[in-house]
Amino acid sequence: MSKKLLRISLRASNMPSSPIRKFVPLLEKVKKRGIKVYEIHIGQTDLKTPEEILKRITGFKGKRLIYTASPGIDDLRSAWRDYFRAFNISFQTSDIVATIGGSEAILFSFLSVCDPGEEIIVFEPFYTTYNGYAAMAAVKLRPVTCFPKKDFHLPPRKEIEGKITKKTKAVLLCNPNNPTGTVYTRSEIEMLIDIAERRNLFIISDETYREFVYDGEKHYSVMNFVRAHERAVLLSSISKNLNACGARIGCLASKNQYIIKAAVKFSQSRLSLPMVEQEAVIPVLKKSRKYTHKIALEYQKRKDAVCEELGKIESVKFSKPRGAFYLIADLPVKNAEAFTEWMLTKFSVNKETVMVSPAEGFYATRGLGKRAIRIAFVLSAQKMRTAVKLLGQALEKYKMK
Repeated sequence: MSKKLLRISLRASNMPSSPIRKFVPLLEKVKKRGIKVYEIHIGQTDLKTPEEILKRITGFKGKRLIYTASPGIDDLRSAWRDYFRAFNISFQTSDIVATIGGSEAILFSFLSVCDPGEEIIVFEPFYTTYNGYAAMAAVKLRPVTCFPKKDFHLPPRKEIEGKITKKTKAVLLCNPNNPTGTVYTRSEIEMLIDIAERRNLFIISDETYREFVYDGEKHYSVMNFVRAHERAVLLSSISKNLNACGARIGCLASKNQYIIKAAVKFSQSRLSLPMVEQEAVIPVLKKSRKYTHKIALEYQKRKDAVCEELGKIESVKFSKPRGAFYLIADLPVKNAEAFTEWMLTKFSVNKETVMVSPAEGFYATRGLGKRAIRIAFVLSAQKMRTAVKLLGQALEKYKMK
């Protein structure tokens, strides 16, 4: 008797691979060959995690590691409340659900506002993880394209509303933006609120990079506008501002208690967050601006160094970022993914090369971003200069092969 093939779920089959982590196995092989790789493909900075956090982790004196309250321990939620108040955003502790990194906050927000098959408007290029969690939640992302010639700012209202259907439940914005570094203006935020009010939509606002804005720009949160409070879902994380990616502490916050009740139930299903990490980050989270002010100045230096060196490479086009620590650069190549792989496997100068992220995976519209890359300012200004110079040398050699 012949055996029938066991078929995994369509959800699993349709789950996209991470374009950021796609080449990591290849990266490890390259490093084993003794090649130094400037890793500017992922938002994992070389800056140190605050010593206070590390000391509280290594100095843990408890006898047991136990389950904690599903929405986060009270002191952590209160610390998030104090954190937001420093930015004139007024939440109560009960408005906040602590999450396992900002990633879980994304998933909880999708699950809370959408049923399977419903849609969320998203502005591309966008953070690639949105694609993965949309697939998990069986939610469709409807892309609205933003273009480098307009520094990736939002298109006219008519174009955004043209993407809205009967299935649309929310608008998703990342501000400041990963991967473009765009900081949206007050009028852009107000336009989205107007659209959401008119079409009865939620607004999911990922504000993980709010503390990193440059060149006199100002960050406006959706929560700065009272009329948005009942429809706004705010997402945040300590991974970037406290350089604590591995702690996996984020949050979802909303004044809409139906959203919070839903997020609490989802949090109960995964039981709890890591106990020690929650306790370790509380003191620094409460006074985060004391720490992030210094590293924002460091990212400014790195951003300036990258833009200066990129400007020297012929035929590379890019928009100067105003926030976060990324930019999108259009290269004189047909396929940035093939070029990225070639840099890792075929190119080096003095046993050094560079790894970037192909930008195609930051788009939902097929064919867009094929010639572009994302660069993350995660190394010192001098190392970023070296990495970009290597990129320029690679482009010269690539066009001759």
